[in-house]
Amino acid sequence: MNSEESTRIHIFRSPQLLAEAFAQSLKLESMKANLAKRDMSIVLAGGSTPKIVYQCWNQIPFRDFICWNTLQFYWGDERCVPPDHPESNFKMAQEAFLEPLKIPSHQIHRIRGEDPPDKEALRYGNIAEKLFMEGRDPGFDWTLLGIGTDGHTASIFPPSLSDSNPKTPCIVATHPETGQKRISLTLETLNRSKRVSFLATGKSKAEIVKQVIESSKAEIYYPAARIQSANGILEWYLDEDAACLLGSAY
Repeated sequence: MNSEESTRIHIFRSPQLLAEAFAQSLKLESMKANLAKRDMSIVLAGGSTPKIVYQCWNQIPFRDFICWNTLQFYWGDERCVPPDHPESNFKMAQEAFLEPLKIPSHQIHRIRGEDPPDKEALRYGNIAEKLFMEGRDPGFDWTLLGIGTDGHTASIFPPSLSDSNPKTPCIVATHPETGQKRISLTLETLNRSKRVSFLATGKSKAEIVKQVIESSKAEIYYPAARIQSANGILEWYLDEDAACLLGSAY
């Protein structure tokens, strides 16, 4: 985990206030990209808190002032299910904001969970590598991540932290309890981001949030603690429940 000096902690009274603050930040960053006449790559996460954030993007005033034309959407992970499946991370984002805002298909770069996992991991890894080669700096502009109560992020699960060959941007992962296959960007690929934002709400996340942020040994046990955002900013958007066990420094 990054040091306190290089990690930003934002705490809000409710999930809705968290979502609004995040949307405000996205609005400002998208306006900067628009002025610079460049695209901005965003890696989306699955989960309940990201869903609240995405739904906020479709609310007034954000839907009208975020510069949607600048944004290119990618995914950090996906379950190996069709895009219309209830467990699909793409479907969640599609319903929350992509479809209501009529985001053009050329700005949506989904993981094809319906395709053979090994083949799709290779294809999506190639997409990531191509993006990195074309960019001004190697990496995504902004990566959104959730965190599980077991410390997993994207679909990188404990106890194994050796998620892939470092030269492989995308892997096939297996959920340790259900055995469900998933496709996930690797920790190294996620760390190649200029800005990484963890999104977490609820008391069920309080203990793991405390461990990942405060424990010097967290990297040994939790994939989320291995996120470093080597190229830029690492930050946490938390509601008061998720932050309730953090020390007074936060």
